[in-house]
Amino acid sequence: MYDLAIIGGGPAGVAAGVYAARKKLNTIFIATSIGGQSIDSPEIQNWIGTQKISGLDLAKALESHLKTYAKDTVAVKIGESVTNILKTAKGFSIKTDKGEYETKAVLVASGGSRKKLEIPGAAEFENKGVTYCASCDGPLFSGMDVAVIGGGNAGFETAQQLLAYAKSVTLVHHGSDYKADPSTVEAVLAHPNMKAYLDCEPIEVKGSGFVSGIVIQNLKTKEVAEVPVMGVFVEIGMIPATQFVKDLVAVDEYNRIKIDAKNQKTSLEGIWAAGDCTDELYHQNNIAAGDAVKALEDIYYWIKAAPASPSLTHEYLAQGDPVS
Repeated sequence: MYDLAIIGGGPAGVAAGVYAARKKLNTIFIATSIGGQSIDSPEIQNWIGTQKISGLDLAKALESHLKTYAKDTVAVKIGESVTNILKTAKGFSIKTDKGEYETKAVLVASGGSRKKLEIPGAAEFENKGVTYCASCDGPLFSGMDVAVIGGGNAGFETAQQLLAYAKSVTLVHHGSDYKADPSTVEAVLAHPNMKAYLDCEPIEVKGSGFVSGIVIQNLKTKEVAEVPVMGVFVEIGMIPATQFVKDLVAVDEYNRIKIDAKNQKTSLEGIWAAGDCTDELYHQNNIAAGDAVKALEDIYYWIKAAPASPSLTHEYLAQGDPVS
């Protein structure tokens, strides 16, 4: 019986693993791979403490950090995929494609995957102008014309971020109305370097070695036009990796795990969640790692206090962490 099972190998999962090791919690760490969604990014400039790092190098650094502290405290199982979690009398039973583990507590940090732009040229030019992470790659397009695909909050927030350094931003949305908050839409569209198209969808990404433009079609008039851009930022949604737990804890309409932002607890006692698999408003590597650390602090007290009294957790928290 483990104290804790951590599911996921991105910044959230690894941060949790390091803290679990330092707090001497008997932990099973399960991940298909280490690195998360940023692993394919050619250059990340907002990982705090590192001026710039490739996604691959970040993954290597995360794995090295985890294994350095894991030793005999955290059993690292990389290459395993969780298929199901069951509630038991003593905690939880976690089934993977390679085995089964018993644990008192669970931290789900399984992340998710961005919905891909499935048009000609999108796959060919991924990481060559087509990107799914504005916070990772946006500064690389300083002084350039770029496009944003998507008219929700994520699309407009990306456009707002890009307007700080891009020459121009063109937003393309397939609907007749934007899904983003009206105040955000108004503020972004008021920028002189901003242009937006409603009732339009991208039908092809063009380029030669690197993106040179995107072809869009008006859904009402069927008119086709090519917009010259060097970057295409895709914000059409994310698919959270929560299929193995979504019937056990409360999730939102997008199957993201609902959490209490104070401590990352889910609706089911004994399960916490952090990172892109949750309904956290902002999804970035630094935020995911911070949320996981917050969860570990709460998990530590829950595990240590549970044998005596669940209310003891709140007494500990009121007094502060005596072992940090």
